[in-house]
Amino acid sequence: MQKLLYERFAAAMKGVCLRYCKTSFEAEDIMHDAFLKVFKNIDKFKGDCPLEGWVRRITINTALSHLRSRLHKTEASETDELIEIAEPETTFSAFAAEELMELVRSLPPKYQAVFNLQAIEGYSYKEISEMLDVPEVTCRSHYMRARNMLREMVEKSNRIYHEKIS
Repeated sequence: MQKLLYERFAAAMKGVCLRYCKTSFEAEDIMHDAFLKVFKNIDKFKGDCPLEGWVRRITINTALSHLRSRLHKTEASETDELIEIAEPETTFSAFAAEELMELVRSLPPKYQAVFNLQAIEGYSYKEISEMLDVPEVTCRSHYMRARNMLREMVEKSNRIYHEKIS
């Protein structure tokens, strides 16, 4: 049963892990940890949600746990304020999904996690705040900063592209 479960969900869960780390190797490591938790707790699955959703939640929580431990090792505690920034229109649609995910992976880990949880996974700021154990205002600030950083990276890429073809 474990083999079937792994074969069914491994590729999708590796994709989830890649959104929270920098390398494929790190993503595989997190994914394997997540599957160990899935196998250990499979008897607790009640069937009240899709199995893939349950596995995804465990995978996300494992990735966040890994991210938290990495952040605590490398960053001093900081206080973030919510900064209101007018959001000019930027077209991300010109980028291929893989190119955009590569840019997301290049974000600082704290911004990357909040961006992934909010924009891709669809969690609310309140839920993200609870998952990451940070104030909700910090989540909002990190999300806005991540969007701004991504916007700047896209605009820079567009400028470089247009300079090359000119």
